[in-house]
Amino acid sequence: MKKYDPMKIDVCISPCPNDTFMFHALLNGLIDTGDLELTPHFADIESLNESLVAGDVTVSKFSYAILPLICDNYRVLNSGSALGRGNGPLLVGKEGVKKDNLRGLRVAAVPGKYTTANMLMDKMFPEVTDKPEFIFSDIADAVQSGEVDAGVLIHEGRFTYQNCGLSLIADLGLEWEVYCGMPLPLGGIAVSRELPYEIQRELTILLRKSIRYAQENPSASCDWIKFHAQEMDEEVIGQHINLFVNRYSEELGEEGRNAVKILAGHHIPEEKWSSLFI
Repeated sequence: MKKYDPMKIDVCISPCPNDTFMFHALLNGLIDTGDLELTPHFADIESLNESLVAGDVTVSKFSYAILPLICDNYRVLNSGSALGRGNGPLLVGKEGVKKDNLRGLRVAAVPGKYTTANMLMDKMFPEVTDKPEFIFSDIADAVQSGEVDAGVLIHEGRFTYQNCGLSLIADLGLEWEVYCGMPLPLGGIAVSRELPYEIQRELTILLRKSIRYAQENPSASCDWIKFHAQEMDEEVIGQHINLFVNRYSEELGEEGRNAVKILAGHHIPEEKWSSLFI
């Protein structure tokens, strides 16, 4: 991993409303960060995952599916996660494709091999093996055009797919909850272990403050969220934030960490797990 100036930190997040809502105050000078200089960078979730696997970033959003691949070099902030119930990726297709005949699918698009969405497809529907990768915002169009038979939607797409004439095949979040009874861990915030421990800890505290600021001042971040959002409709943006920003976002907590362990922790040695969250 490359060396970093510990006081000048690039913060990499997705342009999705839950991320920009949570990080708005932190990255726009609305809370005191002391001597820390935080600079935002935006990319789709699979690009962020790839950068983390390569060890090229200091602080970044990530999919919990890649946790075993990055835990040697990164810890996970106890604040900033997207985790909960009823918030999972949606497998959609054209009318007539049902959950009980998935084996006949030719192709089901996923938003990247490193995403939690792809991991859930592997766990819940292993019979679907042809899964080309698309930028998440292009998947609904690919299904509608017939380029693929079905697709896994994340972010704003899960709220707008019916506008494209698509139908729900399976809610992967509900499938997960039936499978284990736990909330679904989608994504979190990774921080480089190379940063001084005190700064890692401070980032968790600062992000928690930023989330609370956003919740107490919901109109403050509206323009920033709209500027970055793929879907500009205010109602969809509101649905997105309400679904993905919750009590686990402020503090992952024991239940949240246990859910992460069920999803990906069995690939992580116990000695590494014990120092993973900060």
